[in-house]
Amino acid sequence: METIASTPTHCPYCALQCGMNITPLPQGGVEVTERPDFPVNRGALCGKGRTAAQVLSPAVRLTSPLVRSGGRLVEASWTAALDLVAERLGGTRREYGADALGVFGGGGLTNEKAYALGKFARVVLGTSQIDYNGRFCMSSAAAASTRAFGLDRGLPFPLEDIPRTGCVILVGSNLAETMPPSLRFFSELRENGGTLIVVDPRRTRTAEQADLHLAPRPGTDLALALGLLHLVVAEGRTDEEYIRERTTGWAEARATAMAHWPEQVERITGVSVPQLREAVRMFCAPQAAMVLTARGPEQQSKGTDTVGAWINLCLATGRAGRPLSGYGCLTGQGNGQGGREHGQKADQLPGYRKLDDPEARAHVAGVWGVDPDTLPGPGRSAYELLDALGTDVRALLLMGSNPVVSAPRAAHVEKRIKSLDFLAVCDVVLSETAELADVVLPVTQWAEEMGTTTSLEGRVLLRRQALAPPPGVRSDLYVLHELSARLGVEKGFPTDPEEVFEELRRASAGGPADYSGITYRRLAAETGVFWPCPESQDEAGEADETGEADETGEAAHPGTPRLFLDRFATPDGRARFAAVTHRPTAEEPDDEYPLLLTTGRVVAQYQSGAQTRRVAELNTAAPGPFVELHPRLAARIGAAEGDQVTVTSRRGRATAPARITSAIRPDTVFMPFHWPGAGRANTLTNPALDPTSRMPEFKSCAVRVEVEAAVGTPGR
Repeated sequence: METIASTPTHCPYCALQCGMNITPLPQGGVEVTERPDFPVNRGALCGKGRTAAQVLSPAVRLTSPLVRSGGRLVEASWTAALDLVAERLGGTRREYGADALGVFGGGGLTNEKAYALGKFARVVLGTSQIDYNGRFCMSSAAAASTRAFGLDRGLPFPLEDIPRTGCVILVGSNLAETMPPSLRFFSELRENGGTLIVVDPRRTRTAEQADLHLAPRPGTDLALALGLLHLVVAEGRTDEEYIRERTTGWAEARATAMAHWPEQVERITGVSVPQLREAVRMFCAPQAAMVLTARGPEQQSKGTDTVGAWINLCLATGRAGRPLSGYGCLTGQGNGQGGREHGQKADQLPGYRKLDDPEARAHVAGVWGVDPDTLPGPGRSAYELLDALGTDVRALLLMGSNPVVSAPRAAHVEKRIKSLDFLAVCDVVLSETAELADVVLPVTQWAEEMGTTTSLEGRVLLRRQALAPPPGVRSDLYVLHELSARLGVEKGFPTDPEEVFEELRRASAGGPADYSGITYRRLAAETGVFWPCPESQDEAGEADETGEADETGEAAHPGTPRLFLDRFATPDGRARFAAVTHRPTAEEPDDEYPLLLTTGRVVAQYQSGAQTRRVAELNTAAPGPFVELHPRLAARIGAAEGDQVTVTSRRGRATAPARITSAIRPDTVFMPFHWPGAGRANTLTNPALDPTSRMPEFKSCAVRVEVEAAVGTPGR
């Protein structure tokens, strides 16, 4: 009996990028099996990973281009579809100028696709109007890390360090549901005698694992961090030698923290003073400790300052840039890290270079073979770009994103998308956003193509092609190659991902996110390479691509699993404290909207649900939206378990069944955001933006909740 070879690759979903094997089956389809050699998941897979291959089926995904005709999307040839896209993009540019063209990318695109998309926007279209849905992921953490450390990489250390530290404060992450295989690192931490503190308004599955659970009112994480730092100072727990030798700005940061005394913080957050003192004791007792944040503190209109306050706690206690210590961010999307490093973000060029830096522009323009002066400047951030659709931005090319479900104030965003003169969408499935398009282009996905991603650890990984895509499906790189040729740029957009990556290496060389020492050959031989990884060479020749010594005796750069151990990436090598102070959320409760809504995920669905909602097993586990209510709140409004309740904000209404639980605060309601229709949580959310990161305030808005007079059907 013939043995069919398995292909080692990585999961298409979250930023863990768990290792898995893909095996084509003789009767058709493919099988996903464990891959114990990959250190992040050691073979463990969540339900989404185990069922990922089901979305490869032609029965659930797009297999032919679609063009709108007579109000309907009908099948068309690739030539006709691409001709139409090029004609409409070119015509819009001629009539309204380059910035009337928008490009919206995704945090699930490979590094090669993100790089090519950013280059396409700036070189072929000449537009500044490009951003991506990763802006909604960890942009506040990125801004705060860059401000404090001079560099943003989700985790400055590998996940394997977590079990060996002494204490972890996990802020606003329910990783037991969002990244289940990662929970074992925290279980091992506790088995080794370490402690876990979880900060979350809800008693989630993750919070149930904690030694201490702090449940602040949504939007008050900044006050909480400042209150903890106040106690660190008052109790004499600062590391004065570390502060003196490795930081700047302490006097100002200390002064702002001391203005947030514990009793005041208790009133703001609802976290008691004894709990605050216990958290400080647990964090400061061991030699090493970490603070990890996720979307909870980051998706706020003050997210950058909030993360900065948690970084201050690390710096004041000497817990950054030391072994088994530091601040890190748990990136959400599969390539949320790499996706913003290489050019699809409004203000960045490849290698994490800044678009408004003349030297950065000159370097990248040299690789691209264009005049630096022809590169447009920074454009609008994600929500601001979506808000400008149909007015300043008349035509949009969208890849791998579903803002009709995932964007804040989603009903308004849907209206803006409908007002466009032209919309082209590249996607695997017919998402809610793709349903509104004039042209839909069916593109390859993870198991059907080669490409690299960068995990939450900063580990660059190689996704290998395991099977051929269905007939009629093409890659995003093919789309960009064909469109660029039709728009007058014949060269510079290859369809081979390795060729694109080789150019990306050159473009990133010498930048903060330096990939120049990484090659496909090396990635195939290793379990990933941590950036920065510059190319090592001497006058005689280049280093061997596997990372071993070459014939000249010089070793290739090994990559950088742990950052900042010698110095921070600032000009003087010192970390910067942030002098921040608490301020209210953009929308506080009042008599008309007396409650706070917070949003999040459930274990069986992913992001906007465009793919996971097409998997029967996952839909059985999580069939639709719900509204989580505390029993006291439910009693006050007369809601019983399963009753249809309506949540109303200043932006709209969402209706879903009540789920009554004492795991949530009485002043707070929770909705997952994976579904469109009547239960769309993001109809309600507030697009108020952080002034630095331009992150919307997904995690807190004022609402009221009422029982529906008549039983309806939840949105699907």
